[in-house]
Amino acid sequence: MFTSLLKTIAEYDVIIIHRHLKPDGDAVGSQIGLKEALKANFPDKRIYAVGDTNEKYAFIGSPDDISAEFYADALVIVVDTPEEEMISDKRYRDGAVLVKIDHHPARSSFGHIEIVNTDFESCSGLIADILFNLGLELSPLAARALFTGIVTDSGRFRYSSINARTFEITAKLLRYDFDFNEVYNNLYEEELAFVKLRATFIQKFQLTPNNVAYIKTTAAELKEYGIDMVTASRGMINTMSGIKGVDIWVNFTENPETGKIMAEIRSNKHNISEVAVRFGGGGHRSASGAALRSFAECDAMLAELDKIAKGTTEA
Repeated sequence: MFTSLLKTIAEYDVIIIHRHLKPDGDAVGSQIGLKEALKANFPDKRIYAVGDTNEKYAFIGSPDDISAEFYADALVIVVDTPEEEMISDKRYRDGAVLVKIDHHPARSSFGHIEIVNTDFESCSGLIADILFNLGLELSPLAARALFTGIVTDSGRFRYSSINARTFEITAKLLRYDFDFNEVYNNLYEEELAFVKLRATFIQKFQLTPNNVAYIKTTAAELKEYGIDMVTASRGMINTMSGIKGVDIWVNFTENPETGKIMAEIRSNKHNISEVAVRFGGGGHRSASGAALRSFAECDAMLAELDKIAKGTTEA
């Protein structure tokens, strides 16, 4: 499969890389990492990364602004995206050939070539493994981006999905000349205003009978705090991590535009992905999410997660 991918890449002069909407560190890291690696190995090709932005990860690289004509006879690669409705920039359909590279459980099939491996903690790790297996060289920019994706999707190497291969790939990336301390500073240094906001969220969290920590934030509260939904949901989910006795934590945030409740679920011990799937979402063993219809449905999800925390269902 990897050699088929390399052959396909070699056949196209224009390559456009997409990823999912509202990108996290792994989405941006895998996209920019692949772009920079391909540029290093195929300097005569025109290679672009497109999609919406997330300022938090702008230090990795910014999306390219390209016109529709670029897609004519282009190879399109979609990374870190399990289903088509989640792809940022719908022009991905306009290319000549479509490739999917992902580490999420397959929820739908798309692409002429699909490389999906759920054994990887991150799409960045999967892409790094593909590149190394193909004998391709990386640039420092590529290694830095892929390293960032691995760090963010592994919870700084704390999730149970981490294994020896994760560190082997990371060690190979660190051989390239980039400053990993600079990456950590960009990811985890916070403005004073954000620290104060996080303190507010810490005071909001509650516990179920079996120590599932959760926060509920309404659209009215988002307006009061002066923050957007992503800052509240993904930005605040880990305010509940690292608490002794808390192995599952959930952040429920009301979307002001749709009225749906965005559930971000994390665990350092249990498989919480099946609960996310039952509520119409998905993700990984340690990090999943779903869009719920109401705060009442949040309570139903909490009840299922509480059973897992108690050990009355399979984790």
